[in-house]
Amino acid sequence: MTRVIVNSGICGFSVTVTAEKREGKEIHISLDTECEMVKKMAEDISSLEMMAVFTGFLNNPVYKAAERHLKHAACPVPSGILKALEVEAGLCLPKDVKMSFIKDKEH
Repeated sequence: MTRVIVNSGICGFSVTVTAEKREGKEIHISLDTECEMVKKMAEDISSLEMMAVFTGFLNNPVYKAAERHLKHAACPVPSGILKALEVEAGLCLPKDVKMSFIKDKEH
């Protein structure tokens, strides 16, 4: 089982992504969050094929579900889901991802 916590930023929601390998190449995905949009998205992607990580953005089942349910294109949750899937499938080693804003000093 692989777990990833995604702290989405200014919206204040966090999501715990759990990916668990099942029979064959199927990965069960669960999303624990208070975000109603992500909860709806979870219904569409509760089971994914491990090769979904190699599917392009336009045809990727995670990004298709995000398109249907998320209002913010910059939401990092879809990427976190795919990272968890990648690790659980044995296609990648777990490594934290970080995004930081750099503020210029005012003169």
